[in-house]
Amino acid sequence: MNNAPIVIISSYPPRLCGIATFAEEAREFIKKSNPERDVLVISHTDGQGEGVFPIIDMGRKEWWRAVASKIEELKPYVIHCEHEYGLYEYRDERGIGDGNEGFLTLLEAVADYPIVVEPHTVHGRLRDFEANFIYELCQRSDVVLFKCHYQKWRLDWTFPGYGWKTPRNIMVVPHGARPDKRLGVHEIPAIREELGFDRMGLSDHLVGMIGWIQSNKRWDILLSMWEEIHEEIRRRCGQEWDLLAAGAVRDPNHQTDYERWKAGAIELQLKGIGHYYEFIPRGDLYYRVMATCDFIVLPSTDETQSGTLARIIALNKPYITSAPMEGLTAQTLESEGGLLFTTKEMLKKKVIRLACDENLRLELGENLKRYLDEVASWEVVAQQYNQAYQLAREAQRTGKPVITELEF
Repeated sequence: MNNAPIVIISSYPPRLCGIATFAEEAREFIKKSNPERDVLVISHTDGQGEGVFPIIDMGRKEWWRAVASKIEELKPYVIHCEHEYGLYEYRDERGIGDGNEGFLTLLEAVADYPIVVEPHTVHGRLRDFEANFIYELCQRSDVVLFKCHYQKWRLDWTFPGYGWKTPRNIMVVPHGARPDKRLGVHEIPAIREELGFDRMGLSDHLVGMIGWIQSNKRWDILLSMWEEIHEEIRRRCGQEWDLLAAGAVRDPNHQTDYERWKAGAIELQLKGIGHYYEFIPRGDLYYRVMATCDFIVLPSTDETQSGTLARIIALNKPYITSAPMEGLTAQTLESEGGLLFTTKEMLKKKVIRLACDENLRLELGENLKRYLDEVASWEVVAQQYNQAYQLAREAQRTGKPVITELEF
């Protein structure tokens, strides 16, 4: 048992899925902090790679049986589950879902092993179904990992309202961000040349909207105002700034918004004040495209945690995002690395202010560097994972549940 593997249950690349990318990065840094152990993955059937077992078949109602059998074969040091509702929802021939019943059944089936679950969607104001699921999840897990403190302290308001006790086996571990992707100002010209931005005639100064193009990301808000913002920046500080809209669509349900917003970006491109750049936001290219921007705008209308923000933090890029907006607002307040807006007029003012104030951009960037080093780095997060693993193993050994402190 001394060298038993850590087993991650999650979607996994090459699936174009935020949780899959998250799991891939998490695995890398979990392995670095546990060099004596294998870190294996049980994934959906489209997962690939060394140490990956692609056996989660959501076309089967009892998909969890194959997973439980593999767990019994692997005899893990700990089971670390990445959870998102859509990943584990079985739907019958009528299209009716099981409410993640199979996932909860899986946790019961592998209850003899230490279990850590990391749910990626925990809204501040839970629906009845979500509240019940989180309650059942905490009952069946040794440790549950939330991304933000507000998610934990909100439970102490929500659950008593149902007459339930607040779970005490919850730890707060932030969304990890890579500590090895910082790029110096001197490196940006070569990246611009590599990407062809200079040949495209892009300005030396760029405001970026970078990442997967999804309906909740609301690129249209900034696109609709950019021409006016561009002229105001030029008037106030005498500089030329372009809007770089870069990414791709991955969900067919968002195709209509993608086509409309892409057309809007191309219209700005024809006017010589913006550019649309299509690319798959994964891997090193994601960071390099984002690195060319002076700051990033993330106008999301639904986000409990954000892989895009993790990359912004990794690059120490100043940013502007919407508020109040769950994890985006929480991490902006904690990091002091971004500006917040609640109206279109506020967004306009913040973009102009950040474009015209280099000292503010430097200050926000330094705050993000500190936040990355001290809080959000995957190297820090991996150590917190190890603490959770130890707590889960101790709970299994003693039969005593994990009890953590309440937030307030």
